[in-house]
Amino acid sequence: MTRYLPRMLILAGAIALGCFAPRAEADPGFWSNEWPRTDFSQTSVDSWAEIISGGPGKDGIPALSDPEFVDANKADLPPREPVLTVSIEGETPRAYPLRYMTWHEIVNDRIGDIPVTVTFCPLCNSAIAFDGRVGDEVLTFGVTGKLRNSDMVMYDHQSESWWQQALGRAIVGTQTGTQLKMLPSWLESVDQFRSAHPDGLIMAEPDYPRRYGFNPYQNYDSATRPFLYSGAPPPHGTAALERVVRVGDRAWPLARLAAAGEIAEAGLTLSWAPGQASALDAGRMAEGRDVGSVRVRDAAGRDVVHDVMFAFAFHAFWPDGTWMLAE
Repeated sequence: MTRYLPRMLILAGAIALGCFAPRAEADPGFWSNEWPRTDFSQTSVDSWAEIISGGPGKDGIPALSDPEFVDANKADLPPREPVLTVSIEGETPRAYPLRYMTWHEIVNDRIGDIPVTVTFCPLCNSAIAFDGRVGDEVLTFGVTGKLRNSDMVMYDHQSESWWQQALGRAIVGTQTGTQLKMLPSWLESVDQFRSAHPDGLIMAEPDYPRRYGFNPYQNYDSATRPFLYSGAPPPHGTAALERVVRVGDRAWPLARLAAAGEIAEAGLTLSWAPGQASALDAGRMAEGRDVGSVRVRDAAGRDVVHDVMFAFAFHAFWPDGTWMLAE
């Protein structure tokens, strides 16, 4: 099995040798050799130059399907490590550790009767779960190896259309314009998941030769510039890699929420609790600085779809979005 090297290391070496020009590949004529089933005549992207190589090729970052799970109290994981929790009414809650998601980025699963695609783009810190049903069809997804605004571009195995992970929307191919339904999910620590769901399930370690638990993007979330991003910086003096809580087209700075502990506005209640390590800080995820965990609920106390992402990514995909800077 070909060993996967993180896209940052691949590109760093290639650029240093002067043998890689990401934007030179922004051409469907070039891509069609690797993607003969993708209909490049259909797209919502203004310019092909927006889509660049992230280093690995198609499936170079291997998505997972039908993973195994272990009981939450039997999973041998550090208590502060982050997981993405997906809880569907009537089903046992499941947690997907970022120690695995960072190396695979997509997990195709089924929770009860619902096909679920769980995603994590480390370069945007975007963790979203999608319902895989589109009309009467069930889609499963893989990693193209392409980036747009430094965000993962996924593809569906059925038509090989390309999808923007942060949006959950197809941007190239026969599915162009199709929107996936986002499912309520949230990032929290292993310990927080166990405490809330003692009978829950945690995804077991995949059978791949990866350094699970190590962060291949060490110190990324304290960098001043995003990786392979050439778009406009966020407004209001917001740092590009500052975390924000996105709900629809609104963004709350995580620092504001952490300082308040709880914010009630726009018909929502956002809460923050300490205890979750950053997946993108220290070399070992378990040693990452505490970024805390966020929940977003509506007036009825129901979990609301949200994403804790980097500010640059919010601004890139929601340039006219609302920044919730103060009450």
